[in-house]
Amino acid sequence: MRPQVLALLLLLLLAGPASAVTIDWVLVGNPGNAPDVAENCYSADCGSVPYAYSISKYEVTNAQYAEFLNAKAASDTLGLYNTSMGSDAAFGGITRSGSSGSYTYTAKAGFADKPAVYVSFFDALRFANWLNNGQGSGDTETGAYTLLGGTPTPSNQFLVGRNVDADIFLTSENEWYKAAYYSSVGVYFDYPTGTNSETGCVPSAGDTGNSANCFSFDTNPNTALSDAGAYGLSDSPYGTFDQGGNVWEWNETYVSGGNRGRRGSSWFNGGGSYLAAAYRDFAGATIEHNTIGFRVATLVPEPSTGGLVMAGLLGLAARPQRRTWRHPR
Repeated sequence: MRPQVLALLLLLLLAGPASAVTIDWVLVGNPGNAPDVAENCYSADCGSVPYAYSISKYEVTNAQYAEFLNAKAASDTLGLYNTSMGSDAAFGGITRSGSSGSYTYTAKAGFADKPAVYVSFFDALRFANWLNNGQGSGDTETGAYTLLGGTPTPSNQFLVGRNVDADIFLTSENEWYKAAYYSSVGVYFDYPTGTNSETGCVPSAGDTGNSANCFSFDTNPNTALSDAGAYGLSDSPYGTFDQGGNVWEWNETYVSGGNRGRRGSSWFNGGGSYLAAAYRDFAGATIEHNTIGFRVATLVPEPSTGGLVMAGLLGLAARPQRRTWRHPR
């Protein structure tokens, strides 16, 4: 077999089947960065992460979450779908059709690229598990997190944490904080747009930089939630969007009782100061609300044996072919 053909076949084999959900990842390097001395976190070593990782550039959207539901919620015994996703005309972005056992889900017209809301902390963990396990029929109860009991609220709800072999997961508070406020030059900013000036709350059409969807108090579906990345001039130093405003985002941090951390504020809150690094917040892990969504992260893999073999094969494929064979000396 020609080396070029062999290399192509192995690339296809290692790539595996096409995924229904594609995540746009942003690399967050500078591993081992110093913590923010302001200590604006519930977690220790605020903003310090000892490894490189990638975070989703955008909040998880209705289109992505609908794919998850179609794969794992034909009966929805885990309560992954909140009926307000369909009935709330202003904020809900996903409709459900059919009956239990054959439910199907569709992102509403105009809502596909808006962040998925009415998702609990445990819904977010299950979405991460599904991604971690390859999507499709991938399990929702194991993988990045182990959720026990087979019920919407796991029986180990207060003890759930990231497993050591997790590949794709909900962000920790430090991972979220670093991606939002830290710069590769070693500086923490006050706002998630690379500045210490308070973010302006304006419609996306008025974005001139350091802007966000953060003071709407509006039930109009065309203005209350903005599309992921609509504030194209207001990205973080690493290149993420909407880490300030649009929707609060769950993170893993256990705060107290049944509460988990959330960051970034939302379309509803009253002004840019809520987007500041100093503003931390939490909510009950079972809450499903039109102001809360999430984003995910993944580890940056170390070079693997498979990767090294592939590099060698690609190098072999690129070399001129010899027409004669010689015995090695």
